[in-house]
Parts: sequence; structure tokens; C-alpha cells
Amino acid sequence: MMMTLQENRPGGLQAIDREMARQNADAIASFEGATERAKEIAAALQETSGLLLLGMGGSHAVNRTVEPLYRALGIEAIAIPLSEQLGMPLAIEGRTVLITSQSGESAEVLRWFSETGGSEHTFGLTLEASSFLGKAAPCLVGAGGTELAFAATRSLTVSFALHLAILSALGEDPAPALAALAAPATHDITPALAALSDVATVVTSGRRLQGLAEALALGLTELSRYPCFSLEGGQLRHGPMEMLGPKMGVVLFRGDDATADLVTAMALSAVATGSPVVLFDASGQEPVEGAETLRFQPAAGLAAVFAMLPVAQRLMIAFAEARVENAGTPVRSTKITRSE
Repeated sequence: MMMTLQENRPGGLQAIDREMARQNADAIASFEGATERAKEIAAALQETSGLLLLGMGGSHAVNRTVEPLYRALGIEAIAIPLSEQLGMPLAIEGRTVLITSQSGESAEVLRWFSETGGSEHTFGLTLEASSFLGKAAPCLVGAGGTELAFAATRSLTVSFALHLAILSALGEDPAPALAALAAPATHDITPALAALSDVATVVTSGRRLQGLAEALALGLTELSRYPCFSLEGGQLRHGPMEMLGPKMGVVLFRGDDATADLVTAMALSAVATGSPVVLFDASGQEPVEGAETLRFQPAAGLAAVFAMLPVAQRLMIAFAEARVENAGTPVRSTKITRSE
């Protein structure tokens, strides 16, 4: 499917285009500017060995994506929605708390600090230094300022780069992820978009890359207004496969990690149901017959995320543009959610 000429694109999508055009450069600048604060957060993590990741919407999807990366370093990381923490709180004592809010002004952020006052190991991650969150806690601040367009794109990429700074301070090699940012993938999404052209909804899924799947499902829903959603691979296997068939699209994420074979098995099972299957694949394994595969260089962790994310974003946008006239312009939501 050819992209509509820029002047004919809805204003909301033009705003997203502007965010995406600079997201990788802003992400690299964010990583480079985060060194000192990242070391401070890394020191807190080494002291507590526990990490509570709190956020809403796209911020929660970011947290879900990096959760296994911290666990792999021996940090007991738990990502839950900030709204859940407000209603059914986990103890914050003995944990490092990282609150993510690109605007720094979400209603839940304000209430959490009002009710708890934070802790000595509470930090923030935001795009706006002058926001409530930016003033309430020591923060990692992304480059480029607040994201203006509806549906998270640049804010996701920049937030991942800030986490890369923390992981680097903990001893991870950032070079593969930075290389993916420096040379963004330019895959043709036309076959994948065609595969999903007749579906009524989409389920996204992964294993180690489940958080990335959740980010895509959120964006698909926000922009297309179709009820797209995400299920972790094991959860999709345990019963919900009953919904699969020609009208249910399946988008899977497979990285070069120990869970790749499980994603392969799910892709084969989904194809067998007649569901159109799109596979984002950085595993280095053979393509899955019957699935529309977008192949990337073998990668895991944030290197895989940075390679796949811009291509997934373009698919998300094109999927929405084919379904609603004013994609990118919210009709029931606001960019900053100020009520609970």
C-alpha cells in the first residue's frame, strides 16, 4: 500500500510523522545525556536489588519491555500499572522505584506522590524536566521535549534509550542497541499490511519481547479504533487460541533469545488456524511458512527493540490510515490523561 501524499494525510498523522522523523536522533542524544543520572539509578539498583517500574499507557509498555532485561542482570524487576499500585500497592521499601511518564503530569503520578511522598530510592523518567514529575524526583529526562502527537512513538524510543543508559551503567554493552538506532531499518511493510487488510482485529504477542508487542497493540487501538490487544505467548496458548481464524490477525515478535522456539511454535499454530500472521523476526532462524515475515539482523534485548520498533510503528500507522479518515486525531482521549 502506498503512503498517501503528505499534504493529504490527516493532521494527526502528520504530527506523528514529525515525531518519528527525529526519534532516533533524540534517543541517541538522550542516551548520551543520561550518563550521570543513570549511574545514580544503577547504584540504587545495586543497593536494593529490586526495581518497581510504574507507568501508564505507553509508559507501562516501555516498563514491560525492559522488565526482563533488568531481571537478566539479577535485579528483581516488577512492572505494574501505576493505577494498580495506587489501589493494590506493592511495598516500596527496599526497592528502587522508577516512575515513567512522558508528560510528567498524568493524574496517577500526581496522586502517587501526594499519597506516598516517594522514597529515597524513587526516580523518574520523563520527557519534560519542568513537569510535576521532573520536580518531584531525580529524573532521567529525554531529549526533544514533550511528545505532541497522539499515540506514543518518539516517547517510546527515547524512553528505551534512557533505560539503555541505566543498563549500560549496570554493565551491559550498549553498542548493538546504539548501532540499531544509528541505522534504522527501512523494511517494506506493504506485504504485512496486505496480510492484515481484511481482519476485524489484531492480537499481538511475544515472549521475551512481549512488552514491545503490548506497545504495538496499544498504538493500533489508539490510532485505528479497532479493539486490538496483546497476550503473552503462553497466555495466548492457554485457551484464547479459540478466537483465531481468518478475521483475527496475529502479529508476533521473535528475537535471538532462548524463547525464539516458543514464538516459532505459536506462529505455526496461528497459521494453521487460518489467521493472517505477521512475524517481526530478529532470531536468525528460518522464516515460518505461511507467515508474512519481516526479517532483521539477529538481535536481542534493546537492539532488537530499536530495530523492530520503527517498522512496527509504520505498520501501525498504515493499518489505521486504511480504516479511519482522521487517524491520529483522538475523539475520546487526550494526550495527557489528567483524570482517573
